[in-house]
Order: sequence, then C-alpha cells, then structure tokens
Amino acid sequence: MNNPLEFERPILELENKIEELEKFASDNNVNLNSEIDVLKNKVINMKENVYSKLTPWQKVKLARLQERPTTLDYIERIITDFLEFHGDRHFADDSSIVGGIGLFDNTPVTVIGHQKGKDTKENIKRNFGMPHPEGYRKALRLMKQAEKFNRPVIMFVDTPGAFCGLGAEERGQGEAIAVNLIEMSRLKTPIIVVVIGEGGSGGALALGIGDRVCMLEHSIYSVISPEGLSSILWKDASLAEKAADIMKLTAQNLFELNVIDEIIKEPLGGAHKDVDFVARNIKEYITEELVELQNKDINIILNERYDKFRKMGKWK
Repeated sequence: MNNPLEFERPILELENKIEELEKFASDNNVNLNSEIDVLKNKVINMKENVYSKLTPWQKVKLARLQERPTTLDYIERIITDFLEFHGDRHFADDSSIVGGIGLFDNTPVTVIGHQKGKDTKENIKRNFGMPHPEGYRKALRLMKQAEKFNRPVIMFVDTPGAFCGLGAEERGQGEAIAVNLIEMSRLKTPIIVVVIGEGGSGGALALGIGDRVCMLEHSIYSVISPEGLSSILWKDASLAEKAADIMKLTAQNLFELNVIDEIIKEPLGGAHKDVDFVARNIKEYITEELVELQNKDINIILNERYDKFRKMGKWK
C-alpha cells in the first residue's frame, strides 16, 4: 500500500519485521520458524481486532483507498466476453462510467458502473469517478437497451458524487440524474446494485435504484460526504470525522435501517487485499438473487421495487 492508513501502521510495521526475520533466517541459515509463526499469529489477531472495530471515519478512509478494486476489476473476474460500449449519442463519452454487455455464467447481462483510476493520470482521465451528465445518459442508454433485449442489469457503485463543474451543470446534470431515477424505477428488467467503494449522494443513486442493493463490508453510502456535512453544519470541513460518526453511512448501519439487502464479506484489511475473494462473494450473491428475480413476473418485480424504495425513511 502506498500510503498506509494510520490504524494500519502497527500491523504493517510488524509485517515488515516478519519479512526482515525471514530474510535474516534465510541468509544465515538459522531456524526461526517458531518465532516467526508467533509473530504471524499476532498479526492475524491484530487484524481481526482492528478490522472488526473500525469507526465510521476509518471505513470512509478504507472505502476511498486508491488501491481498492474498481468496477473493471470485478467485471474482469465475474463477466466473460465483456464488450464495452461508449457514448451517450448526444454529447460525448464519459469515461467515469463504464458499461457494456457480457455473460454472467452464460446469462447475457448488461453491466454498468462508476470507474475510478489507479493512479493520478488515470484518475484525471476518469474524472476521479465523478460522472458528467453524458455519463448518466450513457448508462440510461445501456439500461434501455437491456430492457429491450430482456437482459438483467448489474450495477457497480463507486463515486464521491456527480461532477459539479459549470459545464456539467450547463448540460443538465440534475436533470440527467432525475431521469435515471425515474427510468430505473420502472425499467422492465431485473436490476442488482453493488456498492463497492463510495456511494456518494445523487451521483451514486443515479445508478442505485435496484431490486436488490448490497454493499461490500467496508464501503459507504450517504447523501453527502462527511466533509460536506461538517462544512454545512459546523462551517468546518476538518470536523469530518465527527460528521461520519452521526451519518449512518456504513454498510452495517444501512443494513440495520433496511436501506440495503445484504453485506458482502471482504478479507481482513479490505477488498484490495484479495480481489478474487471479494469477486467470488459478489458472484455468489448475484447468482442467487438473479435466479429468484428471473423466475418472477416483471410486474411483480416492478411493484416490489417501487415498494422497496417508498418504504425507506418511514418514521414511526
């Protein structure tokens, strides 16, 4: 990891010591296996203790890690014969949203998701995963195509939010998001949504209306960023950690509030530690839910989707 998180430093320091001991033992032909095993067990215990008690702010940091797997990482592992489509047929192609068609266990599907970069150069190309209106219109074009050919839609959500630049506003950012919300609510094909990193406000929700919505264990989903909330409430973005504690933005919070349907397990340390492990868990979840959804009448699916989102936020 290029920039380890503060709460991970003791673990990484111990792992480095283990590597040093292993090298010393190898170079000097000394048997230190028992000592090294003790330290490795200590690392495992430290990880279990740390990652089972992450604060909301620590989860925010983990969800934002540049090393965290992206939409294309998961597509590569669970979708075969993927063919990416480009452009919204109106203005341009927005590379912060990727989408196309492929096979999910021999079932034709449409896959769409936010795409962040792995380094600064790619992040600039991907606009740091913040879509323009044409990105949402591209997504909508692909969703309507999926409806036409009766293909289920798989969504991957990972964005700080929709891009709020002048050009995006001039081209109808709010309208593009609103249209997606309307069209997804009545799209006549099953939709499964997976939040894999950040789920930021309307920028996420514009790809987030689904029959099933799940989140990775250390992902987040909220109406605004902690920095944004603290700036509004206390006029101080440095109080973001305090804001995160009250926002109920973790997967665990949202599962308790019935906003999402399932939490998908990540390995100790986060999804970037074992992408294949997370991809298998995502695939297992989608497989199970697709079987159920594809055996339902589409009118029942639409009614259940409507009820699902109307029930959110009810206060007794």
